[in-house]
Amino acid sequence: MKIFVAKLGFYTKADDLVALFSKFGKVDSAKVIMDRDTNRSKCYGFVEMPNDAEAYAAIVELDDCIFQGSTIDVKKSKLGQVTYTI
Repeated sequence: MKIFVAKLGFYTKADDLVALFSKFGKVDSAKVIMDRDTNRSKCYGFVEMPNDAEAYAAIVELDDCIFQGSTIDVKKSKLGQVTYTI
């Protein structure tokens, strides 16, 4: 499952997200989105966890918690989801 993490601190790195989410299970990848012009963090990122139950547990526990001095938002990512209407 892909997880969206927002309101990160400017100095949060992908390794920090891996360490945080690994407490709940296996993490396949983590990425902090950087501004290409300034090379500063845009203060959000994504974490991928292969086990949905572990991912949901991480979302429930980490949403609205304080991480590295910032209150973060953690949600299931909507990126890449395709909706078809008939």
